[in-house]
Amino acid sequence: MLSNETNNNSKHAKLSFENTEIAFRHSSNADLNRAYWLFRIININFLVKIGPPVTNFAIKIGLPIKSLIKATIFKHFCGGETISECNNTIKNLQSGGVGTILDYSIEGEDDEAVFDSTRDEIIRTIVRAANDDAVPITVFKVTGVGRFALLEKLDAKLPLTAEEEKEWQRVQNRVLAICDKAYNSNVPVMIDAEESWIQETIDLLALTMMSRYNTKRAIVYNTYQMYRHDKLASLLSDHEIAISEGFILGAKIVRGAYMEKERKRAEENGYPTPIQPDKKATDLDYDSALDYCTTHIDKIAFIAGTHNEESSRLLAELLDAKQIDHKHPHVYFSQLLGMSDNLSFNLADARYNVAKYVPYGPIKAVLPYLFRRAQENTAIAGQMSRELSLIVKERKRRSKQSFNSN
Repeated sequence: MLSNETNNNSKHAKLSFENTEIAFRHSSNADLNRAYWLFRIININFLVKIGPPVTNFAIKIGLPIKSLIKATIFKHFCGGETISECNNTIKNLQSGGVGTILDYSIEGEDDEAVFDSTRDEIIRTIVRAANDDAVPITVFKVTGVGRFALLEKLDAKLPLTAEEEKEWQRVQNRVLAICDKAYNSNVPVMIDAEESWIQETIDLLALTMMSRYNTKRAIVYNTYQMYRHDKLASLLSDHEIAISEGFILGAKIVRGAYMEKERKRAEENGYPTPIQPDKKATDLDYDSALDYCTTHIDKIAFIAGTHNEESSRLLAELLDAKQIDHKHPHVYFSQLLGMSDNLSFNLADARYNVAKYVPYGPIKAVLPYLFRRAQENTAIAGQMSRELSLIVKERKRRSKQSFNSN
């Protein structure tokens, strides 16, 4: 559960995102070498594009490719296939002061039995997190426990059939069961953002859960994707609702993960894109959200999910400028496992609350997540070169240190 520990900020280490010794202290030489070659491969757009169909075909015809995937990209970006397999990753992150967000990364399912099974697995992540500071937050997607097409129909305000009404009630019951377990275990749970054409339904569901469970402490968090031009306004509006209804707003602030899909659908269906006009506008709204949340820190608990160094530094500066303790339970930094270790571990070393998303699940089921990570990385200008440059810097530092010690 979230720590209530308080500390004197003046005693904290000076924050630097260039310190690769701290950033990769948790990584062995073998880990570092694997990351180096993995990011070099990801940096080759052609291989990333042909990888998904080739891999899916190989698995379909029974080629022994799973062991290769598990030893490379899966090992780097995922904690394991089960919660227990994630224990080593949890301990490794904790050794550097970084918490774990267990993320059961099953996507694209469309079966009631699977939805029930996913609900039960998410509840198991909450049980694992209870009374363990190493796992401070949990997370789930509504499409993990409900059918995408049903949510799409609800968002479009189309009438449901009698059977669909029952189906929607089952989805709400699953979400309620997850949030109820989180509340009774005092473990915060984030509801991830998804595509804009199902997001309104998710937002309303999240607010309903917050009004029920966030009256005394922040348990349920909704996600705000700032690459959408309307989401800063949504954050402010939801805060007003929270004030009027007497609950704490839980907010995960991210830039977003569906940009290309969103633009394509808007163009194909002839409606205005919900996406910001440019990256500058996204950055401005993201940083404005950080400023707003820190200004209202008593009534907003938030998680800054970002790999952006400028935004991370800004939030650190905002906390100091507004005299908010680095360990305030309403503020967390968050990154993905296998990425931006220079942010996660240097922030943790400077005594900020930090947690990494640790995806897990059967290899075949997690493949869509892994392919998306690779494709997103190549789409982000400079991200791969930044990751590679830090790894190269640390390899050189270790090589020099080894030479000097001999």
